[in-house]
Amino acid sequence: MKDKALVYIHDKGGTASASEQFKSIFPDYDTYGFDYKSETPWEAESEYKEYFLKLAEKYTSITVLASSLGAYFLMVSGTGVMIQKALFVSPIVDMERLIQDMMKHADVSDEDLKAKSTIHLPEGEVLSWDYLVWVRNHPIVWNVPTFILYGEKDHFQSLETMESFAEVIGADLSVMPNGEHWFHTDEQTEFRKRWLIRFK
Repeated sequence: MKDKALVYIHDKGGTASASEQFKSIFPDYDTYGFDYKSETPWEAESEYKEYFLKLAEKYTSITVLASSLGAYFLMVSGTGVMIQKALFVSPIVDMERLIQDMMKHADVSDEDLKAKSTIHLPEGEVLSWDYLVWVRNHPIVWNVPTFILYGEKDHFQSLETMESFAEVIGADLSVMPNGEHWFHTDEQTEFRKRWLIRFK
């Protein structure tokens, strides 16, 4: 067994098995895919802590490669103390703004959402008052050495939002020209691979 672990944390709707593609990039690490089940940040808090506590018993160094919602859940779960390095691809760094943008697009006010508790949107997303309140009461506190890969055409959050977050936590930010939130095309996955090789 190696003394270093790489943990891949998938995005919403993703799968832990996607971790397989990163094994060849990180040959000196034991690579894991974290198949979390949480759908809310308060569920993630306990699930993530339990997972990383077990892993920290076996490894002296843990690096996390997390995408989108998986990265957000990680940052609010309180597990940073067990992680030596974080590699984030399109992390959600301002969940409140993202929710507010969805509300604005759907013409839903705070009062509307509070009164109805949950609102199902036509595109399948669900707005939740409890979720929004939790997010407002639990700002991200993250002190792990962090490297971020961001797509210039990310439609979930602006470059300005990402730059501001990176500055606050002292993260290294790389931007892919014409990249999207989901790194899925051959060009995008190749760009991500070249970015990741820096950290092997």
